Amino acid sequence: MRLRILLAPVFALLLTLLAAQPGSAHASHAPRTKYAGYLFVYFTGEGTADGEQIHFALSRGDDPLHWRELNGGKPVLTSTIGEKGLRDPFVIRSPKGDRFYLIATDLRMYQNSSGSWDYVQRHGSKSVMIWESTDLVHWTDQRLVRVAPDDAGNAWAPEAYWDGRLHEYVVFWASKLYAADDPGHTGSTYNRMLYATTKDFRTFSAPKVWDDPGYSVIDSTVIEDKGTYYRFTKDERDPSSSSPCSKFITEEKARDLTATKYGFVADCVGSGAIQRGEGPTVFRSNTEKKWYLFIDEYGLRGYVPFETTDLASGRWTPSTDYSLPASPRHGTVLPVTGAEYERLLRTYG
Repeated sequence: MRLRILLAPVFALLLTLLAAQPGSAHASHAPRTKYAGYLFVYFTGEGTADGEQIHFALSRGDDPLHWRELNGGKPVLTSTIGEKGLRDPFVIRSPKGDRFYLIATDLRMYQNSSGSWDYVQRHGSKSVMIWESTDLVHWTDQRLVRVAPDDAGNAWAPEAYWDGRLHEYVVFWASKLYAADDPGHTGSTYNRMLYATTKDFRTFSAPKVWDDPGYSVIDSTVIEDKGTYYRFTKDERDPSSSSPCSKFITEEKARDLTATKYGFVADCVGSGAIQRGEGPTVFRSNTEKKWYLFIDEYGLRGYVPFETTDLASGRWTPSTDYSLPASPRHGTVLPVTGAEYERLLRTYG
């Protein structure tokens, strides 16, 4: 009897600990109990000579709304190949949690270095820039990898997500596609979202069209929750009475990441709180059942944070009391472990 009395509280404690372990919100993330903060990877714009390079910021503790710039606000990674500019950086953790891939648009618009906005969508880079790291501070040499097809004029804002069903990363980006009988890319067309798969970010499958609603869309980002993928995309049309949600974010969902038809959740996301938006980045809170969606109010305030406790609702509330880095543009927020947080702070803080 005494043995049973002694063991009872032990079993109760074990049950409590097991119940307290939340599952990972992302197949590509380490268990959430290991996270202690967030890394913000972004660029700052084409207005300065070093704005189109990779900048880092670290959350103040486990608070995703307050940040400190790392490396004295100077770029952490710079490009020396391709167009020598880096925009729209995206970082992803491997499914095992032991490796990171950082990808970015190969484009430099400072003083029209790569050409006009029209030119770079007709004759821009068809490749994405890629780095790898095991600790977020030591990175491989950059490499330029072609992903877009011959009939594409550009490859913009690449992102990736691990597909557990395919056992591959699905990498997606925006491209304008031109007619086969228009090799000079002189005609009129629009951006649509393409994707390819890869296991190692070196060899990619042939690209396929992923999202083509019949008008221009760019800047997709994805998050998975309970087997459903939620996709956030910028409606790139010019605003008109027939398209009131143009220049805002559309939220959709699907059970299959590579599905070409996603179900509608909400459009005009951000409208009323911001004047326009692009470059969304979405992530789950480390400490509570809440998701954050940062939307870039480009040309104005830059990133503005929104939040929800229900991804499926499509209702996003502007966050209050926040302090983001100076001039962050289209980037990624990545949850990091305590060891990763301290290493980043020691190296760049």
